[in-house]
Amino acid sequence: MTGDSPPIVLTFGLSDPTGGSGIQADMLTLASMGCHGATVLTGYAVRDSASCDEVTGLDPDTVATQARMLLEDMPVAAFKIGAATRAEVVSAIAEVVSDYDDVPLILAPDFTLDDEHVLSADELRESLADLLVPQTTMLIADHATILQLAQPDSDAEAPTLDAAISHILSQGCEYVLAMETGTHRHVNTLYSEEGQVRQDLWDRGLNRVMGLTDTLGAAVAALLANGQEPAEAAREAQEYVFQAARAAFRPGMGAYLPDRFFWARSNDADDESETSALPDESAGLPGQARH
Repeated sequence: MTGDSPPIVLTFGLSDPTGGSGIQADMLTLASMGCHGATVLTGYAVRDSASCDEVTGLDPDTVATQARMLLEDMPVAAFKIGAATRAEVVSAIAEVVSDYDDVPLILAPDFTLDDEHVLSADELRESLADLLVPQTTMLIADHATILQLAQPDSDAEAPTLDAAISHILSQGCEYVLAMETGTHRHVNTLYSEEGQVRQDLWDRGLNRVMGLTDTLGAAVAALLANGQEPAEAAREAQEYVFQAARAAFRPGMGAYLPDRFFWARSNDADDESETSALPDESAGLPGQARH
């Protein structure tokens, strides 16, 4: 890398014209955390902040060609993979990233878009589980997605969450960050083959905030690109997402969006207040960590 170029993260995902999720969310997060984002679209959505009308996937060859052009031109320090629309696109991405097995890969899959457009089918789950999970440094997913990835065949008997996580780790994935959303708290637990690495509890706001999984995945990728170890990156990325969600704003008539540049909009007084509100492992909620 020449000059003062920041670390480069290559992110794959859908285009979301609202900027709330997908590629646009990744770019904002990466810039906020000191990285340069390079992008490969897997498809695009026609939507606003309230609902989605249409999702269109791109041709797998187009996805692969764009990725290879970027990788031959730029030194990529981390990959982040979000939503893909079909199995053929996942296969194309997996083939590309397999040539760069020394580059950390964050997988934050999305099987739905606001619970309206189902982007999943058995073939998509199978391709993610068989082709991308074994190459993954950290899988970031809610419990339902983890169970789906551990059970690509929808007719098979559903595993327990612990069994699903163990299966995913046995396939080659290094870490699983399992997200659980309760009434009042988010509970995020990081696992490796050695067992539970850490658990973090966060206050849940009253408003629906879109794009949190994409933001968390991009934040972890940015921290890995900057040289952090995975467990510490998972913790610091959660702190970032907590603050971004806490400062969320509502630009339209639908969901709130995380303010990914919350730190840039604080005056001196706000800076002092925000610093005192940062999650502290020894102070309990809003960010209580259990190791």
